[in-house]
Amino acid sequence: MHAYLFVGGEISNIKSHILDLSEKLHAKEMKYPLQKIEDVRSLNNLIRLSFDEPTLIVSENIDEATEEALNAFLKSLEEPQENIYFALTALTTRKVLPTIVSRCEIIKIPEARKERSFGEIENFTELSTGKKLALVDKIKGRDEAKEFTENLVNYYHGMMHQKETKNLKTTAENAKNALQTLGKIKANGNVSLSLTNLVINLT
Repeated sequence: MHAYLFVGGEISNIKSHILDLSEKLHAKEMKYPLQKIEDVRSLNNLIRLSFDEPTLIVSENIDEATEEALNAFLKSLEEPQENIYFALTALTTRKVLPTIVSRCEIIKIPEARKERSFGEIENFTELSTGKKLALVDKIKGRDEAKEFTENLVNYYHGMMHQKETKNLKTTAENAKNALQTLGKIKANGNVSLSLTNLVINLT
């Protein structure tokens, strides 16, 4: 395989995987944009030259390239040159031509886990309902939602255990709501709906 498509993940995480690939191929990296037809024509002129050492051409956000550019780039994938490899990145494969996807080894990069400290959870509990809703609206992934809700449950239980709350009954009720929400998320309940209901029921 001479072409690799890295899909998803944060850019820092993707760069780490591309570095690993270049080391595996013993290839030097060369960044090259492929957004417009002019970019592809320039690249085609470049790779017509013979390369004495393995070279990994890195093109980011290939899913944002024009269809004209992608069609022109397809020829480079169909007629691989010696010592030339491609590392392409895309947030999703949906906007990449299927013919390009089929000629690449797809490497899916997981999202980095976002650790939340108790300090951040405490700040969350002090927000207004509107701001809480705005914050949970940014949580889309099930794993991230489970982590957030687990931290919220642990926070409330910690408050109850250390008796650092003015209203033990309210804190216990909030802990119960958070625990029920965690159960729904783990049971494949709708993430956004579950978190929204949680916020509305917090007191």
